[in-house]
Amino acid sequence: MTIDQTARPATGSDYARLLQRVTAAGLMRRRPGYYAARMVAVSGLYAGGLAAFVALGDSWWQILVAAFFAIVFAQVALLGHDIAHRQVFRTERPSRLAGWVAGNLLVGMGYGWWMDKHTRHHANPNHEELDPDVSPDILVWSTDQARVSRGVARFVGRRQAFLFYPLLLLEGLNLHVSGFRALFRPNTKHRLVEGALLMLHVFGYLGALFLVLSPLKALLFFAVHQGLWGVYMGSVFAPGHKGMPTLKPGEKLDYLRRQVLTTRGVRGGRFVDVAMGGLNYQIEHHLFPNMPTPHLRLAQAIVRRHCAEIDVPYYETGLIESYREMLRHLHAVGAPIRA
Repeated sequence: MTIDQTARPATGSDYARLLQRVTAAGLMRRRPGYYAARMVAVSGLYAGGLAAFVALGDSWWQILVAAFFAIVFAQVALLGHDIAHRQVFRTERPSRLAGWVAGNLLVGMGYGWWMDKHTRHHANPNHEELDPDVSPDILVWSTDQARVSRGVARFVGRRQAFLFYPLLLLEGLNLHVSGFRALFRPNTKHRLVEGALLMLHVFGYLGALFLVLSPLKALLFFAVHQGLWGVYMGSVFAPGHKGMPTLKPGEKLDYLRRQVLTTRGVRGGRFVDVAMGGLNYQIEHHLFPNMPTPHLRLAQAIVRRHCAEIDVPYYETGLIESYREMLRHLHAVGAPIRA
């Protein structure tokens, strides 16, 4: 898929008018009550899972607890995502402290590493040179990347549509490892704090598994939990951009078009809203990253109407269809490798 750049305006006034509209509707105001309730709910789920884990002891029923914790970890991570975007707290310090607790301590994902990566993604979504989420490390996202691919990316790229979900089983481990690897980069801030919290998570997590469960059950719990958590996280974040147009080096769009034309919205109702942490409204989230999650649904009608007025395509599909489109795209761009 390609983006038509011939009709784009040279000014950012289209976005300024849209921002005025959503601000006038009160949608940029914070929702402390909502986030307090959400924190209590997620904390309750986490505590309930721990209580069930201790109560069941060395039992095969712990596999269900492992699956439950895959959901809980994802919900904690999605809450951490909102915290990182300053949707919860206005200033940087409380956001960072809460992010360390949610990311490093509770799920073992480096907050600083993720912030750096995610900030670069938001600045240039689906840009083949500037967005780290479409770098051809393991998968290729365009035919140009496929033609010059080497090593693992070339090997996987031949059948990447079929391997995508199996690879997501390893995404949970990748999130852990990436946080630790970032500690060794000289530009990483607060390395001691982040490293200490990550180690506390690892020792607490593995210690609990091998103290309560037999070695076989502990390993199975670990595999089920980390595998399902990775699939859940990938299934939440991938539909927003995968299979949508990418930008090549040198191609430029104004802010509004850069965010809208590379992004896909996902329909699905309240269940999908909760399951995806509001990221099914990916277009609205990219246009207004610090807009509270419950306001994204309300902003959608304003954004859709504004896009129609300025003749910018607004794309939205169902959840299952978003996965189909993503997999079809992965298969199509891998054609040069198969050839």
